[in-house]
Amino acid sequence: MPSSATCSPNTYLRRLLMVWSIMFGMGAGCLLLTSNAAAQSGSTIRVRLADGFDFPVGKPDAAGYYKFRGYWPNGHLGEDWNGKGGGDSDLGAPIYAMGRGVVIFSQNIGVGWGNCILVRHVFREQDGRIAMVDSLYAHLHERKVRLHELVEKGQLVGTMGGNNGMYAVHLHFEVRKNLHIGMNRNSFARDSSNYHSPTAFINAHRVLSSSMQKYDVPVNNFAPYGRSLADVGSGGLRSSAVEVPAFRASKALSGSDSATKPADDFWFRLKSKMRGGEVTPGIEESR
Repeated sequence: MPSSATCSPNTYLRRLLMVWSIMFGMGAGCLLLTSNAAAQSGSTIRVRLADGFDFPVGKPDAAGYYKFRGYWPNGHLGEDWNGKGGGDSDLGAPIYAMGRGVVIFSQNIGVGWGNCILVRHVFREQDGRIAMVDSLYAHLHERKVRLHELVEKGQLVGTMGGNNGMYAVHLHFEVRKNLHIGMNRNSFARDSSNYHSPTAFINAHRVLSSSMQKYDVPVNNFAPYGRSLADVGSGGLRSSAVEVPAFRASKALSGSDSATKPADDFWFRLKSKMRGGEVTPGIEESR
């Protein structure tokens, strides 16, 4: 065989490394495309059923914490949890996912919210129906999870804060029936048609039937802060595997109310109540 047709061991090794690099690069590119596709509006992420829900502080039973303010329809739409140490002694305390799910929002939007995490959970009701809820963790000092990250019950998602000093340190915690609310609460009815009492929901769903089966959970199906769903389009409002339920929108403010109440009046009232040390347990006091 002519010498020109032979291949030295070093040359062969270089060619093998070149082929491997090309194939690895193509694989990485496909993985990146897959990741990007999951972030597009209207996409879904496959998630296992939650096997139950625990409290987001002092897991699993809120040990060392108390509800400064509870849930009230047409008033306070979640629960404010404070450490029993008093003052801001709970700054930086761990906040946990109430159950298995996928992160659908992780951002600092400022205003009255600050650092926020939203986790979407799919679970089986006692009657066998597959349902979904969103849990919200607001005013965080730090966020510990990324958008579209899968989380487990009791996993650290953030640390307790006060929205950069706007409030006394506490966790604002909500559980939503309506998967379209996102960060635009003013666009939806502020009552139990859209929200659960968090403590009541957790107590009723501490242990649930689960399996290894995964379900398509819709992501990116609500409008960015300060925008409407019409700005986003209709993509992502339905999933072929699990339908996202529709809920009624809020009624417009009356003429006199709209002229006197700013859009963020809720935050003004909250700050006033916290300064005055007012404790409102809400409609579900036990845990």
